[in-house]
Amino acid sequence: MEQQLDYAAVRAAADRTAGAIRPVTVAPVADGLWYALEYLQHTGSFKARGAHNFLAAHRAAGTLPAAGVTIASGGNAGLACAWAARAQGVPATVFLPATAPRVKVDRLRGYGADVRLVGDRYAEALEACRRFAADSGALGSHAYDHPLIAAGAGTLVDEIRAAVPGLDTVVVAVGGGGLFAGVAAAARAHGIRVVAAEPENCRALNAALEAGRPVDVPVDSVAADSLGATRVSADALAAVQQDNAVSVLVADEAITAARRALWEDHRIVVETGAAAALAAVRTAPEPLGERVAVVLCGANTDPGDL
Repeated sequence: MEQQLDYAAVRAAADRTAGAIRPVTVAPVADGLWYALEYLQHTGSFKARGAHNFLAAHRAAGTLPAAGVTIASGGNAGLACAWAARAQGVPATVFLPATAPRVKVDRLRGYGADVRLVGDRYAEALEACRRFAADSGALGSHAYDHPLIAAGAGTLVDEIRAAVPGLDTVVVAVGGGGLFAGVAAAARAHGIRVVAAEPENCRALNAALEAGRPVDVPVDSVAADSLGATRVSADALAAVQQDNAVSVLVADEAITAARRALWEDHRIVVETGAAAALAAVRTAPEPLGERVAVVLCGANTDPGDL
């Protein structure tokens, strides 16, 4: 399926996901600041939006095979893929390194996934996933680098706008860039600015903007488990090059402090990666906007280290 990422794609995704996705809860927390509580989404993260849109679009096009879908991801994307496949009544085969934590394996199996443990590194699991797709005819999915995945994530914007009239800025954490690219596509249609927040040492988007093309970056951050993509998507780079987007970097110390503040002030527990968005607001030298929504995008985390 050939797709492009624009606001029309986001609106089509909203139609496909209506009734299957939980509309985001938006909570006011201070004058001019709101939290979009997307960690309350199915599977505990925004990834459910893109996964459902991806499979529903293929179902509608008649390109969802009986062999189901396959993905290499033990994180939020894998969970979302397994959940969406179950909703579509097709198998999900998820590839992980053999070193993956047992809790992730158990959660994936709880969603009905066939979990395959291969090698010791993600690259080995990814290669096995690709071979499986070629041999079995299963549909290959991706954690972030696909227009349907990104468009599904972008459905957040109109939901936030409905809750915050006059919204001028949305702040999102960035790993591979699927959430950012989708949100930016929808925000651009409404003249809303998007702030892309990355850890200083997980800066795939920021480095791509600097280089003018996606480049590989080293990954070393407290948020690397969810924001540790080594290369950003082309759609994300195109989005950050538009005049409604800005890239900012935040220190690990600021991310950890933001995550702790969410717990201490609001009893909200999120992933370290999700806290990067709030860290950008807390450390900005000047306000990021007059009416700002911070997307708290996931909560698949161990609260024991707060």
